[in-house]
Amino acid sequence: MSLYRITMNFEFATASSIIFGAGTLKEVAPLAAEMGTRALVVTGRSTARAHALLDQLRAHKLHTIGLAVSGEPTTSLVTEGLQRARDAGCNIAIAIGGGSVIDTGKAIAALLTNGGELFDYLEVIGRGKRLSCASAPFIAIPTTSGTGAEVTRNAVLFSPEQHVKVSMRSPLMLPRLAVVDPVLSHSLPPAVTASTGLDALTQLIEPYVSAYANPLTDGICREGIRFVARSLRIAYEDGGNAAAREDMSLASLFGGLALANAGLGAAHGFAGPLGGMFSAPHGAICARLLPWVMEANVRALERRAPSSPTLSKYDEIARLLTGSASARAREGISWVSEICSSLQIPSLAVFGLGENDIAPVVARSRKASSMKSNPIVLTDEELAWILTNAGNL
Repeated sequence: MSLYRITMNFEFATASSIIFGAGTLKEVAPLAAEMGTRALVVTGRSTARAHALLDQLRAHKLHTIGLAVSGEPTTSLVTEGLQRARDAGCNIAIAIGGGSVIDTGKAIAALLTNGGELFDYLEVIGRGKRLSCASAPFIAIPTTSGTGAEVTRNAVLFSPEQHVKVSMRSPLMLPRLAVVDPVLSHSLPPAVTASTGLDALTQLIEPYVSAYANPLTDGICREGIRFVARSLRIAYEDGGNAAAREDMSLASLFGGLALANAGLGAAHGFAGPLGGMFSAPHGAICARLLPWVMEANVRALERRAPSSPTLSKYDEIARLLTGSASARAREGISWVSEICSSLQIPSLAVFGLGENDIAPVVARSRKASSMKSNPIVLTDEELAWILTNAGNL
C-alpha cells in the first residue's frame, strides 16, 4: 500500500524560472532588462560580489538604486528600502547575497505592488493580511549555500521591538527568476560554510519527515541529503573545491524547493523565537537543534505512533548520511551530531540560552508555523528536553 495515500493530492510551486551553473551570473542582466528599467539592487554589507552584476545591469541600460543589508533583515530596513524603491520609481528588484539579503528584496518586491504597509502582511505580530497582487519582478541570486531563499515563498524578518522573527508569506512572493551560480560561494569562510550548509541539511531532513511531505518533495530531499553527506565537509575544509561547492549549492536549492512545498519541523519552530532573542546565525541554531529534534521525534513516534512510515524515513536518512545500507535512525542522528561538533557549531548556551529561557521559548515556539508540520506533536516536556540538550544545560 502506498505510504502517500493521505497526501497524494499535493501542490508544487516554485520560482518561474531557475538557472543553475557556474558562470550563470552573466545571464542576469539581459533577462532583467526584459522585466524592468529601474532596479532596486539589494546586497550584503559589502558590494564586492555585486560589482560585476551592477556593471552588467548598467551596460543593459538599467538604472540601479542600492540597498545594503548589514545583518538580519529587519522590519525597519524593509520599510526604508520600500520607500527608497518607491521614490526612485523602481519596477524590478534584484537581490544578490545570503538569505537575509534575498528575504529583504523579496519582501520589498511584494510591497511594491500591494497597498498598505509591511505590518499589514506579517504573521504573528502583524495583521496577517493576504497579498492580492503578484510581486514586482524579483530576481534572487544566492551567494551562500544554505537558506534556499531563492525559491521560497516567504521572507523571514526580525522585529527589534518584539524581539522575534516572523514571516511575510504568500505564493505571490515566489521570485520571477532564481540564478544559482556556485562560483559565488567559493569565497565563503569556513564558519559560514558550516552554518549555512547545516541549515541546508536541516531544510532537507525536516521536509522529508514533514506531515505534509509528498513523493515529489521526498525525491528532492533524498538527493539533497546525499549531496550534503558527500560534500559539506569538503567544502568546509577546501572552499575552492568546485565540485563540493556545486553539490552544496544544489543541496541548498533543493532544500528551498522542499520546504516551500512540504513545510519544516520543530528545529525551525524553535529557530524563529531563538533568533529573535539571541544574536546567533540561523543556520547554527538549526544545526545545534537538529540531532535533538531528530532524537525526540524518533522516540515520540516509537512510543505513540510505532506504525508510522516516518520511522522508516529516519532509517533512510541514516543510510543516505552514512553510506551504510544497514544503518538505522540513531546512526543518522549520531552522524549529524558528530558533524556539528567537527564543524565547530557551538551549543545554544554560547549564544545566551539559559535554563530560565526554556519555558518561554517552548511557549513561543508553539505559535510557529513550522511546528504544525513536525511529523508528530511533541509535548512541552519533549520540547524542553530538546532545548536543554541543544544548550548543554
